[in-house]
Amino acid sequence: MESKAGPSCRLVFCLLISAAVLRPGLGWYTVNSAYGDTIIMPCLLEVPQNLMFGKWKYEKPDGSPVFIAFRSSTKKSVQYDDVPEYKDRLSLSENYTLSISNARISDEKRFVCMLVTEDNVFEAPTIVKVFKQPSKPEIVSKAPFLETEQLKKLGDCISKDSYPDGNITWYRSGKVLQPLEGVVVLIFKKQMDPVTQLYTMTSSLEYKATKTDIQMPFTCSVTYYGPSGQKTLQSEQAIFDIYYPTEQVTIQVLPSKNAIKEGDNITLTCLGNGNPPPEEFLFYLPGQPEGIRSSNTYTLTDVRRNATGDYKCSLIDKKSMIASTAITVHYLDLSLNPSGEVTKQIGDTLPVSCTISASRNATVVWMKDNIRLRSRPSFSSLHYQDAGNYVCETALQEVEGLKKRESLTLIVEGKPQIKMTKKTDPSGLSKTIICHVEGFPKPAIQWTITGSGSVINQTEESPYINGRYYSKIIISPEENVTLTCTAENQLERTVNSLNVSAISIPEHDEADEISDENREKVNDQAKLIVGIVVGLLLAALVAGVVYWLYMKKSK
Repeated sequence: MESKAGPSCRLVFCLLISAAVLRPGLGWYTVNSAYGDTIIMPCLLEVPQNLMFGKWKYEKPDGSPVFIAFRSSTKKSVQYDDVPEYKDRLSLSENYTLSISNARISDEKRFVCMLVTEDNVFEAPTIVKVFKQPSKPEIVSKAPFLETEQLKKLGDCISKDSYPDGNITWYRSGKVLQPLEGVVVLIFKKQMDPVTQLYTMTSSLEYKATKTDIQMPFTCSVTYYGPSGQKTLQSEQAIFDIYYPTEQVTIQVLPSKNAIKEGDNITLTCLGNGNPPPEEFLFYLPGQPEGIRSSNTYTLTDVRRNATGDYKCSLIDKKSMIASTAITVHYLDLSLNPSGEVTKQIGDTLPVSCTISASRNATVVWMKDNIRLRSRPSFSSLHYQDAGNYVCETALQEVEGLKKRESLTLIVEGKPQIKMTKKTDPSGLSKTIICHVEGFPKPAIQWTITGSGSVINQTEESPYINGRYYSKIIISPEENVTLTCTAENQLERTVNSLNVSAISIPEHDEADEISDENREKVNDQAKLIVGIVVGLLLAALVAGVVYWLYMKKSK
């Protein structure tokens, strides 16, 4: 009995029952094949014992048959009909299974297996479905950038060589982009190659970006059907530069505002937070209402204290968007009076002042011969030890490199002053005569003995310190003599004499000159003694008051 095939199925239904087998009388049998593979169609009929031959045919769209293969049951020979599209592609096995190599889209047909006996013809139809996986989707024609609040084409997602055609979906950070008027516009197109019958799918995306899209990945996917069902291919990520207008302007200052001093160069940098950032700005200087057009930097060279004030910058096309900063140009002036080299006479008065003018409180340090002084020097009566190199130095601690210094070289001059002393050696065999000299410039000392007038060259001298030094000789006179000490410098020549008795005659020794160091020690001791005495007197006074109060209370 002949088996009749049912009505033709729809594409969606056939895809959903991919590879399903339906027996004759119950429906169609469908074979799903990948493009380029071999299509294998078994003949779904039981071979009758009185079989004469088997044949395969396919049906044209108008229903007319086209026979393609024949096999005799007796001769076991196979014959293939002269059908150009199946030349060298067919193979019919002994069980009447038909194989078609290199599957094409045109192979999508209704094939029928026919087994013929002497009194009957049996038929079993098979539907062939061919599937072609599309190429991996790719985002092309990418926009170089997107702009906020502007609907702009982002790019095209394209997938080629698909069968049947597939669908394209766009994603933002992994989430599906759904059409939204004025925000997301999707335009889908598909095109079939008339030769290969393969489809190319293209989806164009127009998108209105926001700042939240910065560094957000966009992707697309193609969903298609294969022999085993629905599948999806994903594209590579695409990240777009997002342009957005400047919403805020800031101004920066180099060097740091706290460290600007006179003579520095100031660089103002104006920045806008838009993308791309503005390239030009207007800079407003203190006291100048009109802005200066410049790139994002503006430099002032060798600034002075009058450059202190408010500095501003704004966008060129939007002057209301402005930023400002206050700059203080720090300064430091020092005036030392007197300064340089000053020569005074011993005993003179010398007022010294160091006047400071600065942008903020400054520290002042006095130095004498590279040694820091505790206080400002004051000279009501100059001494030789007051001579030296004085430096007044001031600085602003918060401003690196801002310091000033001036120096005073004080020279204290004096005419030579002489004092002579004598001392007998404890052995009584010699006497030491000392000539103490004070003066500046350093006086030269010369000894002579009265009577003979000879000059004594064998003398011993002390170091010259603070305008003082001495010269001494040791003699053993057999008779009374007079020693003369002469001291001379550029100011004056001074002479002093001392009578010295013969070594055999006892005489009163004169005390040595107290040195400056010893004089200071004596003064310190005197102060200590006075302090102790005053302390004792105060203690006695307090004790007396306490005793008086006690006696009064007792009465």
